[in-house]
Amino acid sequence: MTEHPANPPRPAGASTGGTGVVPRLQMRGIVKRFPGTVASDGADLTVLPGEVHCLLGQNGAGKSTLMKILAGSYQPDEGEILLDGEPVRPASPQAGLAAGIAVIYQELDLVPDQTVAQNLLLGRAPAAGPFVRDRRRRELARAAIERVGGTFPVTAKVRDLPIAAQQLTAVARALTADARVIVMDEPSATLGAADLDAVFAVIRSLTAEGRSVVYISHRMDEVMEIGDRATVLRDGRTVGVYDIARTRKAELVAAMIGDSTELVRPAGRPAPSGEPLLEIEQVRLPGLLDVSGISVRPGEIVGLAGLGGAGRTTLLRALFGDAHGDVTVRLDGRRVRLGTPAAAVRAGFALVPESRKEQGLMLGLSVGRNAAVTALGRPPWLFPRRAGARRAAPVLAGLGVRHASADQPVGELSGGNQQKVVLAKWITRGGLRVLLLDEPTRGLDVGAKADLFREVRRLADTGVAVLLASSELTELTANADTVWVLHEGRNVGRFDPRTTPENTIAHTVITGVTP
Repeated sequence: MTEHPANPPRPAGASTGGTGVVPRLQMRGIVKRFPGTVASDGADLTVLPGEVHCLLGQNGAGKSTLMKILAGSYQPDEGEILLDGEPVRPASPQAGLAAGIAVIYQELDLVPDQTVAQNLLLGRAPAAGPFVRDRRRRELARAAIERVGGTFPVTAKVRDLPIAAQQLTAVARALTADARVIVMDEPSATLGAADLDAVFAVIRSLTAEGRSVVYISHRMDEVMEIGDRATVLRDGRTVGVYDIARTRKAELVAAMIGDSTELVRPAGRPAPSGEPLLEIEQVRLPGLLDVSGISVRPGEIVGLAGLGGAGRTTLLRALFGDAHGDVTVRLDGRRVRLGTPAAAVRAGFALVPESRKEQGLMLGLSVGRNAAVTALGRPPWLFPRRAGARRAAPVLAGLGVRHASADQPVGELSGGNQQKVVLAKWITRGGLRVLLLDEPTRGLDVGAKADLFREVRRLADTGVAVLLASSELTELTANADTVWVLHEGRNVGRFDPRTTPENTIAHTVITGVTP
């Protein structure tokens, strides 16, 4: 198939002409800019009535941005959206739902402490004056749940349901809103085979009614089974539209990866040698993770690549004693017990988590207290302000943290400077042996990313072993000495970015198969 987003192929008999089928959804020339990056660069998406349209692309290709614009969570800088031929521009997710657009995210946005019925009709419950008609709400909810094949009670709280039932609840909520377009973002990430079959049956029933489903997945077997057509995004642009019945899986993978065979070499650092500092003999969490045979030498930066849900975050949390499982690790040749974060810290491990604001910092407290919290070994509000400032000052200066004073609330700093403070709290403590970095540049602009990696390389040069998880493959190939690919909870391939083309690694990231 020739890649030509302006003239995409269509299923036999389908048309967007005046006498043919009017597209259910058209997104034309969508542009969305953020500081330092263009997340959507003139992307197009056309979805027909009654079809399952798969939206494909590597991490960072622009899929989430495009869907957040469709939902009303983001506003586009340029472009237009048509729903059944009529222009729409949802100002919020509520407005998007009212227009007939429902987005079911991988992290389900249900209210866990409310019942199924309350979730299904949140903000739209039948009422008599100021009072909710609870019996009628339960009747409507029960009909919606039965319609998607659910057999669980609508009086159950969402948090008490298995994940498959929660998925069906989210789909049923879209039906109660009479959605014409239902977006499903990685619905299989937390489902077993039987549960996925049930979700696929629901999808087929929805399209049989004439509703349209946009299905986002990295799992190509699912795409080939459930999809009618697919749009592939790369670097924020639409690079092709495919009739799945007439397309081989390898073609879709190639479109997602692109043609580049350029090598991005780690910046000017010789490959570390010597005996490993960290040896991961086995990390196993039943049903989630089974990783073995990863080692990191002193001064080595080992990258962890993988799709969402591949197990990168779970692996780092397990190594930091924050996820219960079977963890067998050697440090300097000796086995160490990492059953709790405190034990991991004593062994010289440090974790820079994916969410710096929720897990890495105390935003209302000062820069100095945040940076000294691990060093002084007490809650930050119990140690003297000046003691924290004195201890952290040289580290903050060395990292180049831009702040007005040590007393400035850390929440007032830019994202890049906040991330440096997270790093500073481990350096200030001293004794750092193994640094675990989970998506450390998420939300940072290009300059802040470069600053952060400069500091990480500087730490590695002192002999620290670094495990770096990132969804941006180019970030890994440019900064890591070795790249391991995780796929569905297993480490499936090891690559030297000095000698391996990036698209070879990307192929393994998507398929789980080493060429």
